[in-house]
Amino acid sequence: MRPEPADRRARLPLSLRRRALPWARQHPTWREARPGLIAAAVKRAQTRPSGNWYVVGASHGLDGGRPLARTVAGHEVVVWRDAEGRAVGGPGICPHLGAPLKDSPVRCGRLVCHWHGLALEGAPFAGWNPWPVHDDGVLVWVRLDDVGGEQPLDAPVVPVRPAPIRALSAVYTGVGICEPEDVLANRLDPWHGAWFHPYSFVDLTVLDVPGPGAREDDDSFTVDVSFKVAGRLVVPVRAVFTAPEPRTVVMRITRGEGVGSVVETHATPLGADERGRPRTAVVEAVVASSDRAGFALARRAAPVLRPLIRAAAGRLWRDDLAYAERRWQLRSTGRFPG
Repeated sequence: MRPEPADRRARLPLSLRRRALPWARQHPTWREARPGLIAAAVKRAQTRPSGNWYVVGASHGLDGGRPLARTVAGHEVVVWRDAEGRAVGGPGICPHLGAPLKDSPVRCGRLVCHWHGLALEGAPFAGWNPWPVHDDGVLVWVRLDDVGGEQPLDAPVVPVRPAPIRALSAVYTGVGICEPEDVLANRLDPWHGAWFHPYSFVDLTVLDVPGPGAREDDDSFTVDVSFKVAGRLVVPVRAVFTAPEPRTVVMRITRGEGVGSVVETHATPLGADERGRPRTAVVEAVVASSDRAGFALARRAAPVLRPLIRAAAGRLWRDDLAYAERRWQLRSTGRFPG
């Protein structure tokens, strides 16, 4: 095969793998994926401040004349945009006779209860008191001080992202029977990628891991991995995984295509199901960017691409949530190894 000129290779994000090892002939990673190393990273993440902020959902969920609603740690939460376009919210229970406000429409910036027409503007009214809400342009957060029990922060710990004007974002949400800890443990185990998700990842090598007692500014996992496109075509990148707060893991591309792009995985506790088991929402935000001229076309095609991005995330999380659920089940019955 005639080699391509260096400048052409630099322009193309794709690479052609020289050879494709069968799945079973990959390098085993179980020795490197030490349970104590992963558990220590999760424990350090859980000690970092969140300011009592919890992710509710995607910012675009506030558009369309209906509120964004979710149960967070057993509290019904409802969020909408007021007449000035600001995100406001509070308890999802109507203060009049307890109707679920999640089923109510937004009219001229007011949330109008569909049961008797009580209208809320986001300010205290008739015993209903708002909660702090933060819209970062990709995700919507609510601050629940009674739940978090920490020193409140004015805003959530939002990771650095590509500038919105040059980024494409999409948000996936899935729910599993587990706790946020189980979601974090899954994301802070990069070694499982090529084994558990061979349809998406190949040639995965963990280059660097946190040392014992790692500081926050050095508490990261560095990985070289290739994203599969089709056949032997892949996109090789270097990614760094960090946990900036107790319920978030961020994967940031630091080398290769899309430098600066991030995948944020947020784990929001929902509360117990009818059998008393914990439920957790995985809200994953993909914020992609590229210096390539063609990426402007991708941004313009965002309405078409977002469902595809969500579908790809959903395929991965169907597998990973199954593992997170199993991890919780084993932990809750004292059978988890280690």
